[in-house]
Amino acid sequence: MQRPAPRPARLGAVVAAAAAGVLIAAAPAQAHVSLTPSTTAAGAYAVLELSVPHGCDGSATTAVTIQIPEEIPAVTPTRNASWTVEKESQQLDPPLTDSHGNEVTERVTTVTYTAKDPLPEGFRDVFELSVQLPDSEGDTVVLPTIQTCEQGESAWIQVPQEGQDEDELELPAPAFVLTAATGGGHHGEEAGGEEAGDDEAGGDKAGGDKAGEEVAASADDVQRTSSVSRQADSGESGDLVPVLGLLAGLLGASLGGTALVLQRRRG
Repeated sequence: MQRPAPRPARLGAVVAAAAAGVLIAAAPAQAHVSLTPSTTAAGAYAVLELSVPHGCDGSATTAVTIQIPEEIPAVTPTRNASWTVEKESQQLDPPLTDSHGNEVTERVTTVTYTAKDPLPEGFRDVFELSVQLPDSEGDTVVLPTIQTCEQGESAWIQVPQEGQDEDELELPAPAFVLTAATGGGHHGEEAGGEEAGDDEAGGDKAGGDKAGEEVAASADDVQRTSSVSRQADSGESGDLVPVLGLLAGLLGASLGGTALVLQRRRG
């Protein structure tokens, strides 16, 4: 028995549902504002790259405000030709002491980039911050970020609770975990510079000693030359005359003896 043909309305609904499923499966997940450090070593100097991949539900981005944690007192933002940048600070009471022993009386609380022209949806940009990372291996560095758009804003400030996956959050705050210190970074460079300075000082000392020896040798040569010159000038070279006379006499005697032997052989 032949089955009845499906009704057009029902068939159309099935096709539409299937197409919607394909579109949903093919749509990529919306990217988050992300934070990429040049190093995660505790206590090291690093450049943090904050990436803004899209607008706010299709609206162009006009400003990005990055909140700096208390563990990072100083920040040097990189200038961006398409944005103006401004830092806000607060006084520290009591003051802190940095790794160089300097007193720090204030810290940067926020860095705000404001677009000269709104960043359109479908375009991304990257903001760089130079900082010294906290000296606490295993801790998480979190930089809550407010993305302001022409219409609305996105507050990337959510922090996962213990045991919670970051993927479960709608607007997770940019963050990364500090790893073990490597002994390199700025402090290592300073140490290397001191060692290099010592090597250079040693090389200069050795070079100076060698140069001193060469100067001393040259002085001895000059002294000997001067001595010979003084002897010649004072007539001491006249002592060579008797010696030359004696040599001439011996030579003459030898030649005379040779002539006598030859004469006897001929006779």
